[in-house]
Amino acid sequence: MGEPLLEIRNLESFYGPIMAIRGVSLTVEPGQIVTVLGANGAGKSTLLRTISGLMDPEKGEIHFAGRPIHGQEPHKVVEAGIVHVPEGREVFPLLTVDENLTLGAYTRRDRTEIARDREKVFDYFPILAERRHQEAGTLSGGQQQMLAIGRGLMLRPRIMLLDEPSLGLSPLLVQEIFAILRRLNADEGVTMVLVEQNARVALDLAHAGYVMEIGRVVMNGSADRLKNSEDIQAFYLGQQEVGQRGEKRWKRKKTWR
Repeated sequence: MGEPLLEIRNLESFYGPIMAIRGVSLTVEPGQIVTVLGANGAGKSTLLRTISGLMDPEKGEIHFAGRPIHGQEPHKVVEAGIVHVPEGREVFPLLTVDENLTLGAYTRRDRTEIARDREKVFDYFPILAERRHQEAGTLSGGQQQMLAIGRGLMLRPRIMLLDEPSLGLSPLLVQEIFAILRRLNADEGVTMVLVEQNARVALDLAHAGYVMEIGRVVMNGSADRLKNSEDIQAFYLGQQEVGQRGEKRWKRKKTWR
C-alpha cells in the first residue's frame, strides 16, 4: 500500500475550554471511504473542522498528500483539494442553485471545465438541474444536501469531508444520497471521510472505520470487521435479545452520532 492521502498523528484540539480531540491518529488511503462513528460529543465534527482548518490543533500533525497542513488557513486547505461539506448543509439560501455551484468553483479559472463539471453535477443530481434557477433556501432538506455535495464537487476535490449527510432526511432520501456517494467514489475516485449518525448505512458504504469516545479513537478497522464486532452490534446496530415467547428480536439502541 502506498502513501496515505490523509494522515493524522496524535491530534489534540480544543472546543472552547474543552479538549475535544485527545491524541487521535487516523489514515485515509487514496480512493477510500473512511467513516468516523461515535456518540454526541465524541469529537467527530471537531475532527473534521480541524482537518479543514476551521479550528487549529493544540498538538499533533495533519499531513495531506505527504505535506503538513495543520494550522493552515481554511482557504489554503481548500486549495490543496480538501472540501468540507458541513453538518446542516450551509448552502447560501438567497443564491440560486447555479450560483451556489459557481461559488463551489471559486478557486478555479478554467471556465470550460467548470461548465463541464456543473453538467456532471446535474447528471448525478437531476433535481438540481430542474431547479438551477431556484433560490437554495426554498429547496427541501434533501435537495439542499445534494446541493452541498454538488457544490463541493465543483472544486474537483481530492478528498471530501462529509459531516452527517443523512441528518434529518427520510430513509428513501438517505438511500438515494448514499447511492450517489458510492457512485462518486467508484466512478470519480473521490476519497471521503464520513461522519454519520446512521452507523449501518455508513459501514455499508465505507471501506474502513474509526470509533471515537470522549475525543479518543477506541476502535478501528475494516468496515466488515467493525460490523461483525460484538461491541458495534450492541451499541450501534442493535442488540439481539430473546422475547417472552423465546423468539429472537433486535432491540434498537439510540443511534450514536
